[in-house]
Amino acid sequence: MPPRKLPPSKEASAAMPPFDGLPLDRIHVPHTPAQVDHAWSELGRARFVGFDTESKPTFTAGEVSGGPDVVQFATSTEAWVFQLRVAACIDVVRQVLESPDVVKVGFGLHSDHAQLRARLGVQVRPVLDLDAVFSRQGYPRTIGVRGALAVSMGRGFAKSKRTTMSNWSAATLDARQLLYAANDAYAALKVFEALALPAAELAQFLDARRR
Repeated sequence: MPPRKLPPSKEASAAMPPFDGLPLDRIHVPHTPAQVDHAWSELGRARFVGFDTESKPTFTAGEVSGGPDVVQFATSTEAWVFQLRVAACIDVVRQVLESPDVVKVGFGLHSDHAQLRARLGVQVRPVLDLDAVFSRQGYPRTIGVRGALAVSMGRGFAKSKRTTMSNWSAATLDARQLLYAANDAYAALKVFEALALPAAELAQFLDARRR
């Protein structure tokens, strides 16, 4: 087992050049059947997509989350933020999550799987949890997107707690929510691309998730 490593501190990563995320004009929020069809035409042909979810926070002890409320996917050039309150989005989200040809790449995906099973009745596959990749390299099991960007790309990544804890079930998401959600997924994909995992190593991680 490799020696334990630590990613740069939050302060050190904040001093790095900022990660170049997607701008708003590259972030899509499908609502109409035509917009949903276009999303599938792009996502369905991607071999790897960045993936994450967002849920309205709970504040009362014992309160059960009804999330996820938002599911987001990113390619190397664009992102789609699907609001599950929009009926037209449900089927395409299921299609992407269950497509055997599209690898969903993200961080800390265990809780996402459980929530998506409860909300949509889907088994997400295939997936690549980057936390597991960095853990095998000797980093903490939950390195997260900030630490991973610092290690793999030398870039800082700021996350706003105010946005994290905002109302993700709202009928209309504001610009800061869209940028936050889309770039969580996009950053995961860019970290994956920067790692350039050999095919054999990549296959091991995908096979481990299927077992």
